[in-house]
Amino acid sequence: LDLDLEADLGIDTVKQAEMFAAIRGAYDIERDDNLALRDYPTLARAIEFVYEKRPDLRAAPAAGAAAGAGVVTAEAASSAGVASPQQELALESAAGDTSAVPEGRRLVGSMEAAQEVPRRVPVARLRPPADRFPPTGVTLEAGARVVVVPDEGGVGTALAERLEKRGVDVLLADPSIGTRHLVDEVEGWRSGGTLTGLYWLPALDPILPAELAEPEDRREAMRRRVKALHALAQVLYEPLNEEGCFLVSGVRLGGRHGYDAEGALDAAGGAVGGFTKAFGRERQKTLVKVVDFKVSRKTAALADTLIAETLQDPGALEVGHTDEHRWSIGLEERPVEPGADLPEGGVYVVTGAAGSIVSAILTDLADGAGTFWLLDKALQPDPTNPDLDRIVSDREGLKRDLFDRLKADGQRVTPVQVESELTRIERESAALAAIRAIEDGGGVVHYRCLDLRDPEAVGAVTKEVVDAHRRVDVLLHAAGLEISRTLPDKSADEFALVFDVKVEGWYNLMTGLADIPLGAVVAFSSIAGRFGNAGQTDYAAANDLLCKAISGMARSHPDTRALSVDWTAWREIGMAARGSIPTVMRQAGIDMLDPRAGIAVVRRELTAGTRGEVVIADGLGVMLAEDPDVATLHPDLVARDAGPLTGRVTSYSRFDGLVVETELDPRSQPFLDHHRIDDIAVLPGVMGIEAMVEAARLPFPGLHVTALEDFGFHAPFKFYRDEPRTLTVHVTYDADGEDIVADCRLSGERTLVGRDEPERTVHFTGKVRMRSQPPEDGRIQRIPGATDDMVGSADIYDTYFHGPAYQVLDGAWRSENLVAGLFAGDLPANHEPADQPLLAAPRLIELAFQTAGLVEIASTERMGLPHGFDRLELIRAGDGEVESAAVVRAAGQGVFDVDVADAGGQVVLSLKGYRTSALPGTVKGGIFKVLKV
Repeated sequence: LDLDLEADLGIDTVKQAEMFAAIRGAYDIERDDNLALRDYPTLARAIEFVYEKRPDLRAAPAAGAAAGAGVVTAEAASSAGVASPQQELALESAAGDTSAVPEGRRLVGSMEAAQEVPRRVPVARLRPPADRFPPTGVTLEAGARVVVVPDEGGVGTALAERLEKRGVDVLLADPSIGTRHLVDEVEGWRSGGTLTGLYWLPALDPILPAELAEPEDRREAMRRRVKALHALAQVLYEPLNEEGCFLVSGVRLGGRHGYDAEGALDAAGGAVGGFTKAFGRERQKTLVKVVDFKVSRKTAALADTLIAETLQDPGALEVGHTDEHRWSIGLEERPVEPGADLPEGGVYVVTGAAGSIVSAILTDLADGAGTFWLLDKALQPDPTNPDLDRIVSDREGLKRDLFDRLKADGQRVTPVQVESELTRIERESAALAAIRAIEDGGGVVHYRCLDLRDPEAVGAVTKEVVDAHRRVDVLLHAAGLEISRTLPDKSADEFALVFDVKVEGWYNLMTGLADIPLGAVVAFSSIAGRFGNAGQTDYAAANDLLCKAISGMARSHPDTRALSVDWTAWREIGMAARGSIPTVMRQAGIDMLDPRAGIAVVRRELTAGTRGEVVIADGLGVMLAEDPDVATLHPDLVARDAGPLTGRVTSYSRFDGLVVETELDPRSQPFLDHHRIDDIAVLPGVMGIEAMVEAARLPFPGLHVTALEDFGFHAPFKFYRDEPRTLTVHVTYDADGEDIVADCRLSGERTLVGRDEPERTVHFTGKVRMRSQPPEDGRIQRIPGATDDMVGSADIYDTYFHGPAYQVLDGAWRSENLVAGLFAGDLPANHEPADQPLLAAPRLIELAFQTAGLVEIASTERMGLPHGFDRLELIRAGDGEVESAAVVRAAGQGVFDVDVADAGGQVVLSLKGYRTSALPGTVKGGIFKVLKV
């Protein structure tokens, strides 16, 4: 009964949480939010828990007495009064793993399976100013108490001065005094009152290249930036777990967190970012942000920005600031096709080579007769050891034999001891499998047993590689160690072990290979690094640092194809394949990766020449979940700036951007009632444009819409039986020089008969270009004089289907190679309420569309609906509907350019590359022949 549940019996914290939940249910024990698993580490203590908490029994049990057993259920661990499954979730990397290869077989990669798994790329996305979002709930005024751990460049000092002017009580704690002294200083100051928050700013000082090359300098730099943060966050773990508390970290990656062409400026900032994100997963009441800046000498402006980020926009986790813009990090799905074959006779250096996932990947890569330098802490496998094959074919039988062997030696044997021995054998077996596959493919293997944290050992091996080859074609850094434990239980030594295997290993390798060409570098990271994860502050810090180091190679090694892979947990093999982790993953909505797909990913990315960071995962569940109360725009500002086609903002998420939903009713909106095909109301393309423009401008009400680009009309948005429908506009933002470009898509859902799930259709897509100054265009378009062959509106709308509100043409005529269409005045209201202004002058755009459509009828006797256009310049469209005419030029077969000019010839809007999709059937075009050009 005194065996440790985890250390001796191998019962991880998730299973312990489930066990305590079952005990509570069996004995009717109330939930206790202060219960900590670490207080009940043995079965004996679990029994005492029952006697301490059971309502009808408070006396201590007799020595050795056992409580009655309840039925163990899968009740969520949060019900046990301990950390939730999400908080204890262990999302393991492929690196350095021990695993459960299905007995009797080795897994083989499949490129087809790899192509079926979503391949997401982190991207910098423009984010509106912080004051467009709700307040965070943090107050920085009299009564607030804040710790500022400063940089050496003066930002922290300026921040402290500004906070003090606001009445905040500030402790400016210098990290150079050493971790222990820093923690003691903060602990002593904190005893004077309630803590509001922590600003962690040492990573605003970039690490110099010389510091990275020298192990001692590098370790001190990492201690100061991230390991001291671990120590301080431990003691502030409970004080910061309140509404209105915060942890804001500052980094100097360049303003977009390294997700730009220049790459990350300082990889150590990634370590701080990864830690901060993981801390936020554990302390979900706390406002957590990592704020990135470009290199500059500004201090006051950056201090003001940090305060603004603390007070506004609680939905932003990673925020970056450049001179003009504010950025967050999103995801884009970007499939890639494998390209050329791997090089024949390539030179590979691989760390973590004895992990089963790494072994499987090496087997997939081992058909090029190359030279493989395999590095791992595991001993070089003995091919004559029968256990190395038996663990694949008869793991459970070997497990029983190991128990007997250990027992025969007179040892006190625990399940954990047996598992530890199995782990050693598994790693050697995996290494042997890789060696055999490489040699069977005609390759050469050099296996080296070493600790990657040892710079001399790594230096000796890299010298061998350099002397033998003078190049490395592929460096695969897959080594790593993962020990999931929430921050209070994460010792400094354990943090350093997990962090240093990846980080020290990386820099020792790069130092040793600094003087030779590197063809490609692949670093194994994890979704824990990209999104943060509870229980993995060290692992997240190390992985995000690797991703930023890879990003930074765009500047330091521009000829090297550098790639980091953020793996999800693997199924069947890998550290997450056993125990309760698969169950927890399912509870969190995170899909585990099919090994057949994962094995082939590295080959695919190498042959495709990928650079940067990719996320390899199916469903990501809680990793992408955001609180709807904070992932939105400020509701008061939305109400003030909304247009007639702006219903409600459903969210503004880090990953999906802005989402606006608007319900439309054909019975109340003229633009629907007067726009029918076969008596079915259809959303006019120009009103789809208006909806997208309104949504795009909503977070930036001070900007002017200047142009629409790359618009596509993919499917008509129909209102069957005149029933209301909801259109949804998704918008993400980017910057192009001084312009802000909004990438928009308009979609709708319908639930079809016999289907449980609604069908979602993307109807329109396009980009909206905005800038701070209104467009300037003095261009004049002469409107040719009307001719006797004018086609009148009665004839036009005897052919066109448009109702009164959309009968925008008063007539059309041809002059030389131009066709002009005159805008009709005194049209009925376009929308309700009619007094709400529109942004895109949709009926002037409709004038351009319909006039071009008449030219098409005259030429082809076919009527077309809008299919797309290249560019529409809105020069004075904001002035509303003016006395004007459209002038059409044929720009190629089925392509038209149209200028809409006012009575004085001033161009109001200019349409380039307009195209249509022909409706079935022909149109009697005799009367329109006069418009043929």
